[in-house]
Amino acid sequence: MAPPASAVAAGRKSPPIVLLVYVAIAFLLVLLLASYSPRLQPHGRGHHRRLKLHPKTSPSAASSGAASRGDEGNNHHHHHAPFDPAIAELEHRLEDKEWEREHYRLLHGGDGDGEKDEHMKEWEEFLKEEEDLINDEDRFNLADRIRALFPKIDVAPQDGFVTLEELTRWNLEQARADQLHRSAREMELYDKNGDGIVSFGAFQAPRQESIGDRNSLGFPWWKEEHFNASDANGDGFLNKAEFNDFLNPSDSDNPKIINLLCRQEIRQRDKDGDGKLNFDEFFHGLHDHIHGYDDENADISHIGNITVAKERFSKLDKDNDGFISEHELEPVLDKLYLSERYYAGQQATHAISEADKDHDGRLTVEEMIENPYAFYGSMYLSDDEDYFHEEFR
Repeated sequence: MAPPASAVAAGRKSPPIVLLVYVAIAFLLVLLLASYSPRLQPHGRGHHRRLKLHPKTSPSAASSGAASRGDEGNNHHHHHAPFDPAIAELEHRLEDKEWEREHYRLLHGGDGDGEKDEHMKEWEEFLKEEEDLINDEDRFNLADRIRALFPKIDVAPQDGFVTLEELTRWNLEQARADQLHRSAREMELYDKNGDGIVSFGAFQAPRQESIGDRNSLGFPWWKEEHFNASDANGDGFLNKAEFNDFLNPSDSDNPKIINLLCRQEIRQRDKDGDGKLNFDEFFHGLHDHIHGYDDENADISHIGNITVAKERFSKLDKDNDGFISEHELEPVLDKLYLSERYYAGQQATHAISEADKDHDGRLTVEEMIENPYAFYGSMYLSDDEDYFHEEFR
């Protein structure tokens, strides 16, 4: 017996109602998936990547090592200046606190262990607060920071693109500002009366107490000779700019410092003591050290290659007397003492290789925003294993 027509109608839903039911179910599924999906940050900051501050924890040791020769200096990690001046300011505050703790006795006299420990007891808490700040997107948004900095980098010409040269110039400006800050802080140890100048006598006493008679290279002659070379105006004192050159000779344009560095290289390799290098002294002591770095055509087979060494020796020996003098060494000095200009170029090259997605050799603001970690150094924990990675900053 067939069911009544009214029962069939009651058990059947109209097409519009079915459609609404499906739409409602689909909407609920979308909401459910969205609630469990990881939130995409506007500039790609994932929860496993956390920006870290990198304060230089031992400024005095670092500055005394600034005069290190290129090959010896490469054995220590170079402290890259932050890309963002706002990050640099936070790091400087942390460094200043640590520096004052390390030098409390020299600055304030007495033992001071209790006072300096009290002064520094909140240092780690301060570090955590600052790192929380730069990882809070509402207070420190990387995309907004890059937008603000971009027109300051894109200046020659201001065409909406950042080139390798522009980024290198920017990195170098940040590095030199970083140097000046550390040098001014270091100068406080010796400028007791606060007149902005330091004599060699004022420099010598606390320096000997902290590191002894020898410099970072182990040469007792370095200090006074280097000090005098840094005294550009010859008044017997170093002002802030001269003191900065003194601590960072590889970045100085002072001709007396450049000449001193050349003489230092000659001294270390001049076996017969005639004040210049013959070919054997050049080949066995210097040739391999000037290989590479900025030479795009550098070939590892050139290391220890006597034919290549003779060619280089001949190019350096401008007067063709068979020797290399201190003045003839100047063209390769930047390969022996790696300067901030070298590192600024390395940082810029690395950043462009990471962020230049269309491979045109320059960066738009969008490319920089999409790849912020090419500019903002980070340490982050891998999702799969306990592995930390540190990038250029």
